[in-house]
Amino acid sequence: MTNKTSVKRNILFKVLVAIAVAFLVPLSFFVLAKVGKKDKLPMPGYYLKDGVDSVTVDGKVKYDTLYHHVGDIQLTNQLGRTVSLNKDLKDKILVVNFFFARCPSVCPKLSGNMHLLQQAFRKDPKKEFEIGKEIQLVSITVDPAHDSFPVLRAYADRYNADHDKWWFLTGNRDSIYNYARNELALAVQPTTGGADDFIHTQKIVILDRERHVRGYYDGLDTAAVNSCAEDVVKLVLEKGTKK
Repeated sequence: MTNKTSVKRNILFKVLVAIAVAFLVPLSFFVLAKVGKKDKLPMPGYYLKDGVDSVTVDGKVKYDTLYHHVGDIQLTNQLGRTVSLNKDLKDKILVVNFFFARCPSVCPKLSGNMHLLQQAFRKDPKKEFEIGKEIQLVSITVDPAHDSFPVLRAYADRYNADHDKWWFLTGNRDSIYNYARNELALAVQPTTGGADDFIHTQKIVILDRERHVRGYYDGLDTAAVNSCAEDVVKLVLEKGTKK
């Protein structure tokens, strides 16, 4: 097999995996949940504030009052609207990532994979997984000095974002970095500025309806994004669970 043929097959495989993430994950888990018993699904664990996974006992998550409740943050979305993540998105599952519009490397792929998640949770015939109903995608800039809401609007349009269901947010830099570091326990460090001079995470974070962290995923890894999609579906099915 020539190197050229191998490269083509590798590209085809990645495309097929991407299609599976975008179109098959919600359907397959919907069927799984309806055919099997919901409480038999392995649910995503809880995380302490330092990012340590929660403990399971007899296959069930051991609930603990130490599990961190992520605090609120007020920012401006790509439509110029001031929004509160905990108040305006109450009872929704949040899928959160960080980016900046001038990023030439990590962010385009990360945003592309967020777009795949948007596609994965588009409205289906049974209306079980309409992303705007129970799930919200949230992309927060780490370069708010440059990324005004008009800049974010243009960036969102580049990825065919549904402006109601996928928010791109800007605001006070200190608040954003505090939220990333101290609320989501992510390593986000401001440096000296410039298009290539931001150290920011490529992680995608899932927050449940009660604002517990329920998963961290490498947003550049297709398999990890697939796992993220699967865990979001499980959390949609977690309605009514009491801690």
